[in-house]
Amino acid sequence: MTKKFYTIGCTWAIALVVAASSGCIGVHGPGLGVLSIPAPVSPFHQQKAEDHALEKQRYGKVAILPQISDENHIALDPPSDDEVIRALEEIRPVSGGIPGLEVTMRNVKGITKELIADYVDPPRVVPLVGPVQLHHAHYKCTVYFEEITQVGWPVPHQVKTESGVEVIYIDKDHFHRVGGGEVHAPLH
Repeated sequence: MTKKFYTIGCTWAIALVVAASSGCIGVHGPGLGVLSIPAPVSPFHQQKAEDHALEKQRYGKVAILPQISDENHIALDPPSDDEVIRALEEIRPVSGGIPGLEVTMRNVKGITKELIADYVDPPRVVPLVGPVQLHHAHYKCTVYFEEITQVGWPVPHQVKTESGVEVIYIDKDHFHRVGGGEVHAPLH
């Protein structure tokens, strides 16, 4: 009986020494306890966080450009293909299928961008910015694509839409400073 208790005691002692020396659990002063053990993050949530940070960095800021010098003002660059595809994904998402049961994919064949409105508001004072004019640029973007849906259960089959068309309207607004001083810093 004592040999059995001795074996169990030695096993627990070895387990504690291994756990303490692994680096995950230890007695190194004040800590977070069980919360200090790292937990895996789902790839879905990781991708969502990365997309949110990318959109905020690229498209979440309003540019403040120098004063308009003449009546022949032109808008900033048209929306990028990335911006159009992201807007299409918000309107008509393809992600979220269950692999093996149903998966939808989209192949973009072409994108056309057309400027439909370009005008400037009268000057006004915006807090934390100062006197500015808001320059509006409205674009009509047409996306041509084919959509493939693969269904794996109960009867495996594939549905293919070869002539998919979606029209997306994107606004590219920016400020122009009024009354001197050139500032190129983005507004957060």
